[in-house]
Formats: sequence, structure tokens, C-alpha cells
Amino acid sequence: MNENNKNIFKYNMSFYYQSTIIYFVVFLLYAIIRGEFVEDSFHLITKDPIIYFFAIIVFVSLISLLYNLYLNKYLEITEEKISFVNRFSKKSFLMESVSEVKISNPKRRLKNRAFRIVRIKLKHRMRPLIIRPYDYENEDYLIERFQNIKDKLETN
Repeated sequence: MNENNKNIFKYNMSFYYQSTIIYFVVFLLYAIIRGEFVEDSFHLITKDPIIYFFAIIVFVSLISLLYNLYLNKYLEITEEKISFVNRFSKKSFLMESVSEVKISNPKRRLKNRAFRIVRIKLKHRMRPLIIRPYDYENEDYLIERFQNIKDKLETN
């Protein structure tokens, strides 16, 4: 999304949706397989600890999905700064404090784009910022945006 030279990249929630759905389907399948059909009625075996285990997994997955939806995380890149924003806080790093941007090349080691990372070295910070573009929506444009920042740094 581009608004007045501002790019907003929402946190990718697909992993949470997919895992919650898969866990719920497995829970239902196990409950159906484990249940008993007696005289045209279905009776669920409630003393099975595996049913409770699957229920806990589904519950935790659902809670993590709802929590991440509530946080509403996103990455905001402007000409002046890079900001990590959620519902409660905003952490910004000025572009003038960026000394180096490294974008890993997935062709060398792993073919999977999920392992691609962007390292941003800051002048006033010992450890670099590490961003996984796969964690954000529109990852190709995000990588392109970081490539533009890197090119701008190299020309200066």
C-alpha cells in the first residue's frame, strides 16, 4: 500500500489461519473416528486424553490467531524512517541511522522464499534489525523497497 510515499506492509496472518483450520479439522476427524455410533446416535468418548490434547492445541492456536489479529502488526516504510507498529507501540528507526542493508539471496542456499531475510545495520545499534519479508503481505514489493534503500545507501 502506498500513501504519499509511505509504504505499509501488514503482518501476514495466513500461517495462523491455516494452522488453526488444520488443527480443528484433525480434532474433528479424531473425535468422529473415536466416537461411538449406538442405535442411530453418536456418543463421544470424553475420557480419551488425546481428545483433550487436540482440544488444547486448537484452543491455543485460536487464541494466538485472535491475539495477533488484535495486535494488528505492520511495517511502515517512509522516506525518513522504518517503523514497526502494533496496536500498543511504534518503534521507529531513522533512515539516516541506517549504515548498511543486506538482502539474502535464496538462490545460494535454500530455494524456499520463507528463509529470505533482510539485515539492516544501524549506526547506533550493535545488533542489526532482521526482517523476514515472508512475514509481511506483498513481500516482493517489500524486498524491492529494501533494494531501493540499499541502492540509495550505496550511491551516497
